Amino acid sequence: MPSGLIIKALSGFYYVLPEDEHNMVSIQCRARGIFKKRGESPLVGDRVKYELTDNGEGTVDEILPRISELVRPPIANVELAVLVFAVQEPALNLQLLDKFLVHTESSGLHTIICLTKQDLIEEIPCPVVSLEEESSVNLLDEKDIPQTMQEVVRMYEAIGYQVVVTSAKLGIGIDTVLDRLAGHISVFAGQSGVGKSSLLNAMVPGLQLETNQISMKLGRGKHTTRHVELIRLHNGGLVADTPGFSSLDFMQVKEAEDLSDSFKEFRPYSAQCKFRGCVHLHEPECKVIEATQAGHIAPSRYKHYLHFLGEIKDRKRRY
Repeated sequence: MPSGLIIKALSGFYYVLPEDEHNMVSIQCRARGIFKKRGESPLVGDRVKYELTDNGEGTVDEILPRISELVRPPIANVELAVLVFAVQEPALNLQLLDKFLVHTESSGLHTIICLTKQDLIEEIPCPVVSLEEESSVNLLDEKDIPQTMQEVVRMYEAIGYQVVVTSAKLGIGIDTVLDRLAGHISVFAGQSGVGKSSLLNAMVPGLQLETNQISMKLGRGKHTTRHVELIRLHNGGLVADTPGFSSLDFMQVKEAEDLSDSFKEFRPYSAQCKFRGCVHLHEPECKVIEATQAGHIAPSRYKHYLHFLGEIKDRKRRY
């Protein structure tokens, strides 16, 4: 029975790319009813076994073991997440970036941060946050927030993330991102209108994904990507351009300890806290708090952690 990779799922059909590297045409398949009985569903990114039918289509018979599985977007076997955020239009939102990082860390993904639209501005102002996130602003002094793009890059690189500044319009940083994606299944994620589709268009000549202008009234773009699909790169990489979204919940992060572990710069200090299960709120001899006060942990990151901790506690109270 032949094997292949699901590169697109749409309207109940799964488009399987055969494992045979000489066959670059995907096969339209249905999933066997056994999956529904088991409560399973094939996902984009799944490696599967399939069987050809008489009409030239096929059926997905078996889902091979996954190395990872994301709920939003629904995709399997992703190894790398590219978090795409614009330096302007919409304005860079560090709290939202940190929320995305919590999700990629809790999912066990390698992550790079891609700052787009470098051509629009050289020095970014204090990042603007949306009204629903206003409560976190009250926790931060202006001096605690990086004021320029260079400061943002330095802060996240110091944590251990690769940060690439790009401009699809000028062709800046495109090759750096491409080199990192080689041979991997990756997912592009970020707000609507930050330039994910423009970046992919620059990486794959002739792709021509739909892009839309930012609404200056709302400060965000329209959702131009409506389904998950893997796009083939010339270097053997596969990348998913996912529907844009501007908010995330913390369903994957069930406990405060899980949240703390998703802030990778907290980990060496958390292990030294006096109390086991320390949530770094007001416990005595908390090494994370001490590291923040000493300048080893960025104030904005710690304050965002406190905000997310409040969100998780509120969710637990509701349920």
